[in-house]
Amino acid sequence: MSNPSLTPGPLLTAAQSFDTVLWNDSSDLDELTQSISFGGVGATCNPVIAYTTISKHPEIWGPRIKAIAEANPTWGESEIGWRAVKDMSIEAAKLLEPAFEKYDGRNGRLSVQTDPRFHRDAKKLADQAVEFSEMAPNIVVKVPATKTGIEAIEDATYRGVSMNVTVSFSVPQAVEAGEAIERGLKRREAEGKDISKMGPVVTIMVGRLDDWLKSVVARDGIYIDPSALEWAGVAAVKRAYGIFNERGLRARVLVAAFRNVLQWSEFQGGDVVVSPPFKWQKIINNSDYEPTARMDIPVDEYYIEQLRRIPDFNRAYDVDGMTVEEFESFGPTAKTLRQFLNADADLDALVRDLLVPAP
Repeated sequence: MSNPSLTPGPLLTAAQSFDTVLWNDSSDLDELTQSISFGGVGATCNPVIAYTTISKHPEIWGPRIKAIAEANPTWGESEIGWRAVKDMSIEAAKLLEPAFEKYDGRNGRLSVQTDPRFHRDAKKLADQAVEFSEMAPNIVVKVPATKTGIEAIEDATYRGVSMNVTVSFSVPQAVEAGEAIERGLKRREAEGKDISKMGPVVTIMVGRLDDWLKSVVARDGIYIDPSALEWAGVAAVKRAYGIFNERGLRARVLVAAFRNVLQWSEFQGGDVVVSPPFKWQKIINNSDYEPTARMDIPVDEYYIEQLRRIPDFNRAYDVDGMTVEEFESFGPTAKTLRQFLNADADLDALVRDLLVPAP
């Protein structure tokens, strides 16, 4: 499939004006094709996205899943479902190959997430990261920012995998992951191994941090200006970005899990990846907003003072707010891991219903 013509609008204007790049938070081929027309140069897949895409297009994926099962008569539901996820990822990666070549590996990446059921086993995560990275030259592999995940991230980076750190919501998680990637890159360099086309990124799921803090405020009865709660994720990203630059970390910050347009507009001008769901791209591109460079403009101190009333904001915002051992028990981490695990179970059930329909 050839690249679609570029579509004028705020997204393309931003892509042509700043170092900030657009990735699509979905591997749905129709959405990705349109995102590329907006200037998009990357995309992602995770258990929730894969399940949603397969459910959305049963006329496509139903026959394909049945064909996978027929070709592999001893496979269980999970193996069949993950083969479908791999096929989806390979096809999406193909659409991004022109950008991969143009940017010499820095962009044009398709993110594939490791099996969340391996979240307690660093070796399985790293081994699967290597396996996934070999599916296409432009794959970047997602591993969660937990203590076990950080170990796997360094190991897989050393083994030549471009990483996308996920299940990450805070400055301490992002910085620790960025340092792990840096250690892996330096180990490769020390042994004379090539890193020239590696393109690691470290995600902060801004909207999920905002969601969590809103739930904490309601749960604990914290009095706060509610408008401040739209700025927590933005503040965390800007602080992490500054620390990455100060420390010379080579991974880029990636922003995902949108809840409002600030989570796109506030990062323009930074050397970051912004990865909105396609519905947000359409909202932005159909608007009359004129992109301006705002990454270096700090969040208003009033909002920071308001957010400081929430203990979990301090944990997320201060670089020493959490230890590595605390990452997995942080509210949004536990909530998101459970969601990804549930999506795996949903995909198993979908495959089961196709192969053994209810009488």
